[in-house]
Amino acid sequence: QVQFVESGGGLVQPGGSLRLSCAVSDSDLSIYRMGWYRQPPGKQREWVATLTKGTTRLYTTAVKGRFSISSGSAKNTVYLQMNNLKPEDTAVYYCNSVPANSDYWGQGTQVTVSS
Repeated sequence: QVQFVESGGGLVQPGGSLRLSCAVSDSDLSIYRMGWYRQPPGKQREWVATLTKGTTRLYTTAVKGRFSISSGSAKNTVYLQMNNLKPEDTAVYYCNSVPANSDYWGQGTQVTVSS
């Protein structure tokens, strides 16, 4: 069974930074688009960013200019650099393919932005 494993979350003050990591257990799996999603407390999961194989990056409006998605040296590894974090960025963050595959949802990593 393929596993998407997210890490790097934590508690950070407004204006702070975090770097999230995502690794996929199956190195033979070829994923054309990798993405980050988040689920704020009491809300539905939403798309945050996409990295298309190559260099094309897309971001939801709320994080443009603050978040950056990138790939790692290992296959199917993706990062999310989050700068100037705001309380409204508080959520559980997940990685998945784009469009999302229901079989790939992992446990996510909690990001809490609070003073």
